[in-house]
Amino acid sequence: MIEESTALDALRDRIEITDVLYRYASSIDTFDFDGGLRSVLADDLVAQYGNADPYHGADEVVGFVKEWCKTCVMQHHFLSVYHVEVSGDTATALVYHTSHQLFDPNPSVVNVLVGRYRNELRRTDEGWKISKLLLELCWAERRADATGYLDEVGGRGPVA
Repeated sequence: MIEESTALDALRDRIEITDVLYRYASSIDTFDFDGGLRSVLADDLVAQYGNADPYHGADEVVGFVKEWCKTCVMQHHFLSVYHVEVSGDTATALVYHTSHQLFDPNPSVVNVLVGRYRNELRRTDEGWKISKLLLELCWAERRADATGYLDEVGGRGPVA
């Protein structure tokens, strides 16, 4: 029974960690910065997005994301959690990332980012939290809807 319990604990950890990683992205997509996003970040988080200088602390990261999204009208993250390695109360995760964003100054152009998150997480009294986040950017491009297809299918929406 001990082996089964250990296997169930490992499975539970992986599911909980994966949920935290997906909630990170979905909270950004729904502009839920102070609630959802903040809830998955450790207070002493260190985060680096591409070659930008690192951000220190969850509140600084939330502030950065809010500022980045100030003119954003839509975001949509696709994440694939490839590896989760748990060691006691810490874990690492490799997450493949593709996101699409539309910004108010030019909402007919989608911005695409492709990269990999290399995350570290820590178990806390409130559950797993991201304690280190590194986004390795691999590709970025902008695409315009030159064909008018979005309008043809009814436009963006509905908004929840």
